Amino acid sequence: MEKSDTLVRFYENVDPSLLKYAVIVARCRGKWVLCRHRDRKTWEVPGGHREPGEEIGHAARRELFEETGALRYALTRVCVYSVTGAVNGGKELFGMLYFAEIGEFGPLPKFEMAEIALRDDFPDPDSLTYPEIQPELFRRAQKLIEEK
Repeated sequence: MEKSDTLVRFYENVDPSLLKYAVIVARCRGKWVLCRHRDRKTWEVPGGHREPGEEIGHAARRELFEETGALRYALTRVCVYSVTGAVNGGKELFGMLYFAEIGEFGPLPKFEMAEIALRDDFPDPDSLTYPEIQPELFRRAQKLIEEK
């Protein structure tokens, strides 16, 4: 596999208007929560685009519900992240990374996701939708958890 030109960076803060994505590394009863889009065979961390005029925290809560069916959870801000690379035309795009400890799931909403999985470990990058990005976000969230 050739080396990717994708670069993931972390920041404490940026202008909130720059935040385009909310990504949530989630855990439930000690297991990592991943979701699979109905049109893909790969796994991903819950998250997605921020809607126009939407607060980034609201986007995180909306995406967590839409992609996992989470009903009860504690949501913690981790940090701002950015991704630069061919995947986005070389532009630096910003998002907010969160950690969620999920206490209860409802039925999986009939939006984009086909299923969720609870795993003891984070999957191999080859089984991820965004293999250059999601492991970096996972490690950053895991570091926050270990520091608490």
